[in-house]
Amino acid sequence: MAQWNQTTVSEFILAGFTDNPVLRTSLFVVFLIIYVITLLGNLGIIALIHLDSHLQTPMYFFLSNLSFSDLCYSTVIVPQTLVNFLAEKKAISFIGCAFQFYFYAVFATVECLLLAAMAYDRYVAICNPLLYPVVMSKKVCIWLVLVSYMVGCANGMIHTNTAFRLPFCSSNVIDQFFCDVPFILKLACSDTLLNHILLFVISLLVGLCSFLIILISYIYILITIWRINSSEGRKKTFSTCISHLMAVTLFYTTILFIYLKPTSSYSEGQDRVAAVFYTVVIPMVNPLIYSLRNKDVKEALRRIARRKRVSFKT
Repeated sequence: MAQWNQTTVSEFILAGFTDNPVLRTSLFVVFLIIYVITLLGNLGIIALIHLDSHLQTPMYFFLSNLSFSDLCYSTVIVPQTLVNFLAEKKAISFIGCAFQFYFYAVFATVECLLLAAMAYDRYVAICNPLLYPVVMSKKVCIWLVLVSYMVGCANGMIHTNTAFRLPFCSSNVIDQFFCDVPFILKLACSDTLLNHILLFVISLLVGLCSFLIILISYIYILITIWRINSSEGRKKTFSTCISHLMAVTLFYTTILFIYLKPTSSYSEGQDRVAAVFYTVVIPMVNPLIYSLRNKDVKEALRRIARRKRVSFKT
């Protein structure tokens, strides 16, 4: 990252959720449980896809990367939040805040693009099944993941460099439980119009374009499913998309709510709840959605469990 301008702020104070010691302890326990479930769930999905040969397909290659992304951007935020629940002074250094936001922006962007890649994968599998092995080759899948990370790194770099170059010379209290650019910009002493334009335009390009890819893919998918004569066939085909649709709905409703609304309509309570949802809850829920609502994953779990029982008996 480029050198930042000198400011009178050496650290930021994260407002967090409450100053009530009892409530902070309760929230610490809740967030710790959620984080442990997030770690176990996402690592479990990654390990399962790696161990079961039946899951060595493009769809599950993207899912393993989605789980890795969930794991990373939850880890960027939740451990610091857990520390702040127990600390008297909820502080984070200037550099630490910059790096926290950078990696959060990287993995949130990767998540958007991976969800779009997964929608495209479902479109090809359902609408052009004969071309599926060619269109979604291993090389294409790897490139889609690499592009997702390259865009994520570029997005994080742009926002981090432009936001943390600003002079911060008054309050250093961020009205959020982690370092997020819309709240950091409110503390700047200089004009932040360019930052807000960049935030809106890039969020629009990444978030909305990804959403449009998903929307168009599912329009074609629904048209194809509607043409299937058998109701059982329609149900079976659509069942391959349910987990992805649930994950998309959860992620995009909160992300678009935060980043594509006018800055004048920010509400501290609403934004904090939305932020908890997409940084803490969604990374925990995604592996549950894909394990409980996905027939292939449940069958893979049964196969591994049977192998373990056989090896234990022998």
